[in-house]
Amino acid sequence: MRTAEQIAEETDGLGRPGRPVNRRSPFFIGMTAAAGVAVTAGAIELLLKVGSILTLIGMALFIAIGLDPIVSWLTQRRVPRWLAVVITLLGGLAIAGAFLALAIPRITAEATALVHQLPRYATEVQNHNSELGQLNAQFHLEPRLAKLLSSHGTDLVGGVLSVGEMVISTVSSILLVAVLSVYFLGGLPRIKAFAYRLAPASRRPRTILLADEIFRRVGGYVLGNALTSVIIGVGTAIWMLAWGIPYPFLLAMFVALIDLIPIIGSYIGGAAVVLTALTVSLPVAIATLVFMIIYKLAEDYLIVPRVMGRTVKVPATVTLVAVLLGGALLGIVGALVAIPVAAAARLLLEEITFRRLDNS
Repeated sequence: MRTAEQIAEETDGLGRPGRPVNRRSPFFIGMTAAAGVAVTAGAIELLLKVGSILTLIGMALFIAIGLDPIVSWLTQRRVPRWLAVVITLLGGLAIAGAFLALAIPRITAEATALVHQLPRYATEVQNHNSELGQLNAQFHLEPRLAKLLSSHGTDLVGGVLSVGEMVISTVSSILLVAVLSVYFLGGLPRIKAFAYRLAPASRRPRTILLADEIFRRVGGYVLGNALTSVIIGVGTAIWMLAWGIPYPFLLAMFVALIDLIPIIGSYIGGAAVVLTALTVSLPVAIATLVFMIIYKLAEDYLIVPRVMGRTVKVPATVTLVAVLLGGALLGIVGALVAIPVAAAARLLLEEITFRRLDNS
């Protein structure tokens, strides 16, 4: 106490500050390293927990950037941005509404026909002179089905509930992405302006130019992908009408929509068309299979390289590798955004890394 009072009298206050902490001491280095590890572990755990939400947000931002060229084209013609967003949204809803208008009556009619045919199928199963009855008698289908339902009924109910949960989750995610896309599309200029301010003032003009070029390529990819989907949809409709395959417009629109998914989309759509062609005849199905294979080859080696080469400026080999890696990492979402990400990486390599290496 006396020492403290003496120091207070000499310094007329609370004393002089002591020596600063030695930042090179083992204790300080250890505490800093432990704090860094704790912060990094916490950040990784946080990213893992909100990874699905961040994926949806990124998907919505990707869609907004892809639709921005349409909105910008309208705004350049003195259309207010909010009205341009509404027009773009209504166009997308019109396409979805047309697909549902074609799909729902067809699906309802097919389901109704199946319900009406169930009694006949049940009668044929018991009739040993029919094909179904002969198959039932030979392979004992009815007893095996009854045994399966009795022994694994709980598993089947659980599977149905899991499918229902997956459908609800998928619909919720689609609605969330749609709403976020509209908000991002409306406020994209402000979002870009905020992001540009994060760059230093001395490098901000070049950052803006590079980012605008990346946004332009992303928009070009979305529009180019839509163009290739329209081409395959129109070609499928013409082929199905020429050969009398049922539901030409419905399946053509389905093929066009599923073709938006790189690589696997066209195969899924082609399989649906070929299976439908089997209802006409086997030769028609074989001819349809040949047509889909020829178109797939033409799309991969003629249409996509020309369209994507002009809009995204990514070589075909890089496109294929990027889609495979993106699909392996993030599934369908990764496959969708793989080509724009590859285009952005190629642009940054050419404009930054390669220039520095050439001048070094």
